Amino acid sequence: MAGLLCGRKGDLRFDGADMTAVRAHDYCRHGIALVPEGRRLFTSLTVLENLELGSYRADARRKRAASLEQVCTMFPVLKERLAAVAGTLSGGQQQMLAIGRALMARPSLLLLDEPSLGLAPVIVVELFRAIRRINAAGVAILLVEQNVAAALELAHRAYVLEEGRIVAQGRPATLLSQPQIRKAYLGH
Repeated sequence: MAGLLCGRKGDLRFDGADMTAVRAHDYCRHGIALVPEGRRLFTSLTVLENLELGSYRADARRKRAASLEQVCTMFPVLKERLAAVAGTLSGGQQQMLAIGRALMARPSLLLLDEPSLGLAPVIVVELFRAIRRINAAGVAILLVEQNVAAALELAHRAYVLEEGRIVAQGRPATLLSQPQIRKAYLGH
């Protein structure tokens, strides 16, 4: 979905476009932004510089001030730390910065790869509240997450993967009603 690997079969369509014919660096132009596992920030740059890099496309650059205000409203700690070097932020703050940087591109689809990885439970709750607000604001979210309980609370539709294969899919309530899913992924 991020365009980093070419599909071997089938097709991938987004908003009417055949994404198999789109180069990875052009995905952003189609409204797709990725927050990769491990955040991949520019740790020697400031918070503000990292955020500004998210709005490098001309149409996003024209709306940079409004996007920055929205990101700082969503993540107030970033507003307080705009001049700080990104590498000095806590893990949770870095994850907020990575999401904020992606939002600066003004995506219609936000890909989140393991956003809770390595974060304290209280930060995970805060982060998932923000993800819910992003989605409520009209941004579609594709979330890959090992914290199954948190992901199912957020999801409208879920897919359970085992060794790269879909073994169950459906609405979260439907999946949670399956004893084998509850036992394997939620411990009860």
